[in-house]
Amino acid sequence: MSISTQDSILKIVILLALTLIAIQGCTTGAAKTPPRPSGALALIEPPVTKQPTPVEDDPFAEEDLLFDDDEFEDEFQQEDVPLVSDPLAPINRVMFSFNDAVLIYVVKPVALGYKAITPTPFRHGIRNVFTNLQMPIRFINCLLQGKIKGAGDELGRFLVNSTIGVLGIGDPASDWLEIPPNHEDLGQTLGHWGVGNGPYIVWPIFGPSTLRDSANLVETLYPSPITYNQEAVYKVGVTTFEKVNEASFSITDYENLIKSALDPYTFVRELYIQNRNKKVRE
Repeated sequence: MSISTQDSILKIVILLALTLIAIQGCTTGAAKTPPRPSGALALIEPPVTKQPTPVEDDPFAEEDLLFDDDEFEDEFQQEDVPLVSDPLAPINRVMFSFNDAVLIYVVKPVALGYKAITPTPFRHGIRNVFTNLQMPIRFINCLLQGKIKGAGDELGRFLVNSTIGVLGIGDPASDWLEIPPNHEDLGQTLGHWGVGNGPYIVWPIFGPSTLRDSANLVETLYPSPITYNQEAVYKVGVTTFEKVNEASFSITDYENLIKSALDPYTFVRELYIQNRNKKVRE
């Protein structure tokens, strides 16, 4: 074989080798990078896969966002604020203990003994009589508060119960006509016109009150027809009988209420103020 023939064969072999290398390189590049679409398809961006954030991965993260740590702590850091000022607390506690002892060791035995020997209808009749005789107090306070309908109801109750109810022993105004008494007093009247409670006071025998509600002590001197123009001993006797009769209905409830309280003094104070504030708003 001549030298020229050998050179031609060698060139052909080299050319084929270079062609194979070029083809393999194009194939590998095409596999790594896909061709970008042309025309209208080029305007469509490929979807972007959003990486989840730590909040989305945490199943409790959304619940945690519902709570404000500062507000949560503030709620438990707030101190209980009493409903009324109580600068006389040491003296009031002594008076409360005294009144409680009188109720439990004196009033309770007498009231339960009275209850045991006195029929319930009779005790209800006595209560109705005293409620009927206290009509002027409720009537005047209704007028002072501008409650004209309440004042009219009190007059109507008095007429009906004093006649059909036989001097107030019965209460047909409540039972038949559905006209209950309006338990208005001087303390509520003062509260109606904007007078505040003032400091809390526990009076001996008379019990819990405030500086404003102490005005109700004046009403205890109200000269009802039973005690009008009578000696002091007679008035005290009638008032005591009224209180014993009333205690025969409620002394057991009071005792159970006190036993259930961690601090009976504070419990009675807050209960009294809540009840009085409610009556003033009504």
